[in-house]
Amino acid sequence: MAPRCSSACLLFLLLLGSSGFFQSYAVEVDVKDASNATCLYAKWMMKFLIKYETNSSDYRNTTLNLSSSLTHNGSVCGNDTQAALLAVQFGEGHSWSVNFTKTNETYQGDFITFTYNTNDTAVFPDAKRKGPITIIVKDTMRPVQLNNVFVCHNTDSFEAENVTQIFWNVTVQAFVQNGTIGKKESRCRADIPTSAPTVPPTIANVTTASTTTLSPAPTTAPKPVENPDTGNYSLKSGNKTCLLATVGLQLNVSQDKPLLININPKTTVADGTCGNTTAILRLNDGNSTLIGFTFVVKNASGSVQKFYLKEVNVTLLNRLNGSVISNADNNNFSKWDAFLGSSYMCRKEQTLEINENLQIHTFNLWIQPFLVKADKFATVILENVMGLCIQQKWGKH
Repeated sequence: MAPRCSSACLLFLLLLGSSGFFQSYAVEVDVKDASNATCLYAKWMMKFLIKYETNSSDYRNTTLNLSSSLTHNGSVCGNDTQAALLAVQFGEGHSWSVNFTKTNETYQGDFITFTYNTNDTAVFPDAKRKGPITIIVKDTMRPVQLNNVFVCHNTDSFEAENVTQIFWNVTVQAFVQNGTIGKKESRCRADIPTSAPTVPPTIANVTTASTTTLSPAPTTAPKPVENPDTGNYSLKSGNKTCLLATVGLQLNVSQDKPLLININPKTTVADGTCGNTTAILRLNDGNSTLIGFTFVVKNASGSVQKFYLKEVNVTLLNRLNGSVISNADNNNFSKWDAFLGSSYMCRKEQTLEINENLQIHTFNLWIQPFLVKADKFATVILENVMGLCIQQKWGKH
């Protein structure tokens, strides 16, 4: 018998941290069986970065977010012979789903199906191709013990066919037994604290898919005596380094009074994804602070291509139980731009305004998110002490 859902099974929530200033939307789906017992539960955040062709034959990058007009038609409980299906529909003809399979002991995600509709002119103005476009990617979720809840606060992403799907703050349990959500959690790899290497760089293997407003600044806080230590981070795709980053990071949080938090590179591990037009660097500081940087290539089809920082996401976690205290995101950046194949450097302090209550201060920045060769940074754009960016024709480093 098909599952049914109570009136409260689908909530579109405004998550507010304990301090009341981080704001981000999450979707919660509670699928019920014929006896009104929960059989599939999920709560997560996601967004989509999409590159599309315009009528003038150039390419644009756009961001598709969930909307308040969200439904979950077609979600299925699943059983020993039928896969469970979590499906949502939102906006002007967009939909997303993931199916889950099970064994006698475990369950796991199988395939993710995403359909976006370029007839949605608010998201895809001047799109050359009209109508729904569907992509399917393999879910990389590891098997989870039955009766356990899968939890992943860190950002995860899939890149395929000009689309990057980004997920974070995920809680899901398929094949719920006796209508009761499990109390034991199975964490994703990125959420599990690990000892950072004593000698830089911090390296993480990543999998690349086979197809692949600004707000007023927070209240100025007095600077600590010392700036944050500089960390060295890198990502690998297979045996090759695909992203390099050197940076000192400091959070400026405005609550009842300003709070400065230095990110410790000795306890910070790097994770992320590398792609042809999108790269994501995720930093986990001792499983208490999660920072995600998204880089994209502009003018991807042109003869002169540049990369830049497009989005930064920050999640603060409770050190005791790993629960989310607050989350903030800004996907409207256009910073740290440099020619594709080169790198961007800025030794002096810079500020990224995430929202009116959160800033990130960067120190000794050196970043190359694409086309890394021989595990070394390439040509640099250097920002001088006067704050002006100039091209430096340096040799390889």
